[in-house]
Amino acid sequence: MTMRPGTERKLLDAAEELFFTRGIAATPIDAVLERAGVSAATLYRGYASKEALVAAALDRRHDEWLRVWDDAVADAPDDRGRLLAVFDALDDFRSTPTGSRWCAFLGTASEYADAPDEITVVLRHETATLRSRLRQAAVPLVGPEEADVLADRLLLVVSGALAMRLRGGAGDTTTARAVAAALLP
Repeated sequence: MTMRPGTERKLLDAAEELFFTRGIAATPIDAVLERAGVSAATLYRGYASKEALVAAALDRRHDEWLRVWDDAVADAPDDRGRLLAVFDALDDFRSTPTGSRWCAFLGTASEYADAPDEITVVLRHETATLRSRLRQAAVPLVGPEEADVLADRLLLVVSGALAMRLRGGAGDTTTARAVAAALLP
């Protein structure tokens, strides 16, 4: 039996709000159920475990993030701007209702020494997507031979910018954008 879309949305909203602000381990599933206003039976009709719910919340967040990034790329004036649009997207995403003080994917990865398969798959997919999109945007600027190296460097800058939000760093990506721009030809 499947879950109604409205019920699933409420459950994912509650999961995202609680897991990605309080932490996954620190949030009992009962708190998610209470926030969503659904029963355990309803939860387990759609998700086999807490980890499956976390993975679904991350999947949904990934889709939202990509929409924000796509919008930033569409607004960019040139190839350089399209590559650096990831920073506009980070700033824009943070200001959305689902934005958080840092990255739900990095936060989730940090909570598991050995993540369950369903979470590992989502985390690897998010990293691969980020790297692939950065690589694709880098090709017009540095060519296909250097695009992988530049994408990995930019991935490090993006991850560092997100981590700096936990250290009380700037609320925006001004410094990260400058570091990234210095890497470009």
